[in-house]
Amino acid sequence: MRDKSSMKITVGHLYPELLNLYGDRGNIACLMQRCLWRGIRAETIELNTEEDIDFTKLDIVLLGGGSDREQMLVCRRLKKIQEKFRDYVENNGVVIAVCGGYQLLGKYYQTDEGLIEGLNLLDIYTEQGEGRLIGNIILDSELSDIPVVGFENHGGRTFLNEGCRPFGKVLYGAGNDGKSGYEGVIYKNVIGTYLHGPLLPKNSRICDYLLERALERKYGSVQLEKLDDWLEISANKYIFKRFMKRRRIAV
Repeated sequence: MRDKSSMKITVGHLYPELLNLYGDRGNIACLMQRCLWRGIRAETIELNTEEDIDFTKLDIVLLGGGSDREQMLVCRRLKKIQEKFRDYVENNGVVIAVCGGYQLLGKYYQTDEGLIEGLNLLDIYTEQGEGRLIGNIILDSELSDIPVVGFENHGGRTFLNEGCRPFGKVLYGAGNDGKSGYEGVIYKNVIGTYLHGPLLPKNSRICDYLLERALERKYGSVQLEKLDDWLEISANKYIFKRFMKRRRIAV
């Protein structure tokens, strides 16, 4: 088995000066800390809009959330690296994209102010709906043996086409469009989701899933050392019981 001290994870945080709504930096902190607890070296590279991006040096890419205006600014810059980003994704690069970052991975986002052209990395699209979908949300996801919890706040409704599967089935909340009963997207090693909170500190299983995929891509077969997640699991159970009880009362 490979010595874990010889392993290193590099996380690329794309455009944090524009895409960092609702504490998305917490996802970076969680990835870093869970590596360090295991003795795995970890670093974060913040990549701002004027910088060139070498995806071959990145093991995980984070795209956070931003307003419609900020998405337009980011998309213009991302267009210049679209092919490199596509190659990274198709070569099983690990990506976690939240809210605005999730929408940018698709074909387009149609807003009242006009069309935001996406990167077309995933066969999804988003259209602005009436009102915002806001509140706590709970999912049943194939990537976690316990519920996935978070908070959503989005005006866009995202729709998945063939080749993409949802991140999870909605147990409580609205999800992608408030109607389909599903939330987010999974494509290869990409997760797109509307879950803020931030997502990863609330869902240690998802954090470890991303780390495992990144380490396996870089080093081959890897089994992460289990951590004592008693506190994280207890918080998860509390949220699940609290909001699922509300759902039962409403029904």
